[in-house]
Amino acid sequence: MLSPAGGYPYADRVALQACLLDAFDTILDCDFTEFRSELPAQAGIPAEAMLTEFGRIMPALTTGKLSMAEGFRQILLACGVEPRPCLVRALVSKGRELLLGAVRLYDDVLPFLGKLRSRGIAIAIVSNCDENMREVLSELGVSAFADALALSCEVGAAKPKARIYRHALEALGVTAEAALFVDDNADFCAAGAAMGLSAVQIVRGQAEAEVVPGITVVRSLPEVEAMF
Repeated sequence: MLSPAGGYPYADRVALQACLLDAFDTILDCDFTEFRSELPAQAGIPAEAMLTEFGRIMPALTTGKLSMAEGFRQILLACGVEPRPCLVRALVSKGRELLLGAVRLYDDVLPFLGKLRSRGIAIAIVSNCDENMREVLSELGVSAFADALALSCEVGAAKPKARIYRHALEALGVTAEAALFVDDNADFCAAGAAMGLSAVQIVRGQAEAEVVPGITVVRSLPEVEAMF
């Protein structure tokens, strides 16, 4: 079961000046059903095979070692399909289109970001993602509120590596002790806390989730706002 928040244990710390926010399942609700069916159909390969190959190359996509074009080329080769340039381009375009259609903001996100901005709190999005995330955040209106985007594909490191947290802090010009980090992933929260961040795990909807002892658990962003 979820552990209760048990109050907010950060009141006696350095005044919080910044908020670092995860993307997927923290501010973005995702439904990849069409992504998982339409891309394999366009590529002419079984869905299971494409998903397996995506899993294989995902770490490289996430850290920017592979572009989406090179990723699709590798997937096609692994599945016995000639990676014709026109097919690769079409898959890249379709993948971007499907991703944009697969994500939406939770209802509390834009009000939360607006309130933080009005209070002078710096905001960074810290996401493990591929090259499409910058466009996604722009299309959804998040970029207009964010002072920095720490995207793993651009930083070259993904959570829970310390480098991506440091990148966000340096971009905002704040210390770890002056920042609060919000993520749905327990391990990523633990890594942030180990760096000195005030880590908060957000659990949306599900009755049970993996949590870390000592990490505050919330179910919505208004609960996070109350910590500032």
